[in-house]
Amino acid sequence: MTDAGRADIRHPSSVIRRPSSIPFDPPLVFNKVLIANRGEIALRVIRACRELGILTVAVYSEADRESLHVRFADDDVCIGPAPARESYLKISRLIAAAEITGADAIHPGYGFLAENAEFAETCAASGIAFIGPTPEQIRVMGNKAAARAKMIEVGVPVIPGTPGPVEEVDEALAFAVSIGFPVIIKASAGGGGKGMRVAGDAEEFARSFQMARTEALAAFGNGDVYVEKYLQRPRHIEFQILGDTHGNVIHLGERDCSVQRRHQKLIEEAPSPAMTPALRERMGEAAVRGAKSINYVGAGTVEMLLDTDGSFYFMEMNTRIQVEHPVTEMLTGVDLVKEQIRVAAGEPMREKETPQLRGHVIECRVNAEDPFKNFQPSPGKIEVFHLPGGNGVRTDTHAYAGYTVPPFYDSMIAKIIVHGADRAEALAKMRLALDTFIVQGVTTTIPFLSKVMSHPDFVRGDVHTRFLDTEGKDLFE
Repeated sequence: MTDAGRADIRHPSSVIRRPSSIPFDPPLVFNKVLIANRGEIALRVIRACRELGILTVAVYSEADRESLHVRFADDDVCIGPAPARESYLKISRLIAAAEITGADAIHPGYGFLAENAEFAETCAASGIAFIGPTPEQIRVMGNKAAARAKMIEVGVPVIPGTPGPVEEVDEALAFAVSIGFPVIIKASAGGGGKGMRVAGDAEEFARSFQMARTEALAAFGNGDVYVEKYLQRPRHIEFQILGDTHGNVIHLGERDCSVQRRHQKLIEEAPSPAMTPALRERMGEAAVRGAKSINYVGAGTVEMLLDTDGSFYFMEMNTRIQVEHPVTEMLTGVDLVKEQIRVAAGEPMREKETPQLRGHVIECRVNAEDPFKNFQPSPGKIEVFHLPGGNGVRTDTHAYAGYTVPPFYDSMIAKIIVHGADRAEALAKMRLALDTFIVQGVTTTIPFLSKVMSHPDFVRGDVHTRFLDTEGKDLFE
């Protein structure tokens, strides 16, 4: 670390706020974990560390000075101005923050640098444990074309598509014609719906191809794209994977993430309404086989598309904890974040086989956005913030009354997760939770989510990834 890199770090607090309670579990090899993230996931990691008797370091940008993760961590470091590229994405500042606070491990959370192989490598080179998979595992699965090739190698079904990136539009068009329209053009690197375009015919293809390449280059610094068959009404099904350094890899059931806008998830539930025990066994076995092919370590998610005829196809693997991980935690009783930490410390994971799936769980993401104005962000100061409660209701949030939602980052301010004995009970609990979740001062997606919970197709469990663009269009009225 250069002196110049260290000089960028501002460390306003010298007070160590140690855990006041006795840890629930015996301490692990880690003494102090730096959380290289913000918001609710930073708080989530702090809670897990506190239960494990591990000290924590919060990093924050100037815009997050009043964030709760700064208040509840044992130590904190300001790592730069509001823009993420000058703070949360600045590897040198994160490493310097870990060094000056004596952190011996870093948890990346999700987003930002969570799937950045260079960051994981830099942690290792600095003698700091990275709580996540290896750099090579991140690199293989972070490149969609490489991940696809690996899945083909081990017999996991993939959607018909180009074997790798294509540079020439004529070559890509010829392939599209051979498999039949519609097709989807996808960025090889990155995610979050960026660098993706659907083309319905040859005339539309050239324009969509160029737009996808341009967007991919701008978002990820890599303009490579590939082409694959576009499924009209698929479900988005993901399997939670957990692996350790002792050769154990299991799945912890699926999550249905089909309700999306602009390729980003809004609602997740488990079990999937479309799942049968036989299908779960086949899809779960394929997910584990894919993870084992790279000797996966840590928490990860194998994402698949489930077609209307029961066929399923590998889409991508996220080599990190997911926003929607609480769904699996409530369904199985497994604390995924604590397992991440244990595995990174070299311990075998506690679960050696898929645990029993208990009841039904639904999660709604609450964003400071106006869904009736094309999900326009709504930053600003929260005046009133009253959380829902009751048996089987969990709310993960970093917001509070008086908190200012900054305009610089993801607009999610909370996740509501409910558990019921069955889907009908979970739906009833979620409707009540949304009705009693009061937020004033910023516009949120709560009224929209309430409408989704009562939409006949959603109540029947009959949704797909384009549901909001088709059958659910009336939800925006």
